[in-house]
Amino acid sequence: MQLPLYQVDAFANRLFTGNPAAVCPLSEWPSEATMQAIATENNLSETAFVVPGNGRLGIRWFTPNREVHLCGHATLAAAWVWLEHCAGEPKPSALHFDSVSGPLTVTREADGRLTLDFPVAPAEPAEPPAPLTEGLDAAIVEVAAGDDWLVRLENEAAVRTVAPDIGRLRALDRRGVIVTAEGDEADFVSRFFAPNFGIAEDPVTGSAHCMLTPFWAERLGKERFRAQQLSARGGELACALAGDRVRIGGHVVPYLAGTLELSGN
Repeated sequence: MQLPLYQVDAFANRLFTGNPAAVCPLSEWPSEATMQAIATENNLSETAFVVPGNGRLGIRWFTPNREVHLCGHATLAAAWVWLEHCAGEPKPSALHFDSVSGPLTVTREADGRLTLDFPVAPAEPAEPPAPLTEGLDAAIVEVAAGDDWLVRLENEAAVRTVAPDIGRLRALDRRGVIVTAEGDEADFVSRFFAPNFGIAEDPVTGSAHCMLTPFWAERLGKERFRAQQLSARGGELACALAGDRVRIGGHVVPYLAGTLELSGN
C-alpha cells in the first residue's frame, strides 16, 4: 500500500525554521497501529492524518509515542498541504476540521499566512510541585496549571537559557511544561518541553498558545500579540484572544513530498 506524505515547516518564515510536521492526506483512516507506526518512523514531534467527509476534514495527530488531542503546528501544516495539493481551484478561504478536541477552523489570509481558530486552554494559579522546580532550576515568578504546567520566568534571557532536567520533568502529571516571559521585541516568548510525549523540546507549539494567549492578555491588558518560541529552530506566531477562542497565525514553508511504501507492513 502506498500513502502520500508531505513534510513542511510550520510557523516558519524560511526553510529549516519553525516546527517540521508530516502530513498524510488520505481517503480513509488506516488502523490506529499503522498511524502510530508511521509517526514513530517519521520521528517528528507530530504527524497529522487527514480524511475528508461531508464537506469537512477529519484530523488526528500522533507524536512518536502516542496520539494527542490537539496540535497547532501540525494542523497549520495539514491545512497548507490540503490547500496546495488536494483542494483544487478555486482554493477555499477556510478549512473546517473535526477532531477529538471539537471543530477547528483554519483561515487563509491575503498575505499567505494561515490562522488557526482553537479553543482557549484555561489555567489556574498553582503551587509548583518539586519535579517542576527541581527540573527547571530557575527563578520562577509564577506558575499556572492546566493541560500543561505554565511557568513564568523573570525575562526573555531566562527563557532562552533555561536548561531543564528532562528526567525530572518526566515525573510530572501533565502533558508538558511551558516556560514564558515578556519579550524584548515580541510581546511574549516561550519554550515547551514534553518528554512524556516523546518530545524533549518542541520547536514551536501552537496549542501551548491556547494557554499563553489568555495568560498574557490578563497581564498585559491587550488581546493581540506577536509571540516567539525560542527553541533552536525558532518560530513566529501572531496570536489574538477572541472570547473563548484563540486565533494563532503563521506561515508554512514546504520541505518534501513523497510516498510511503507499506507493502512490508
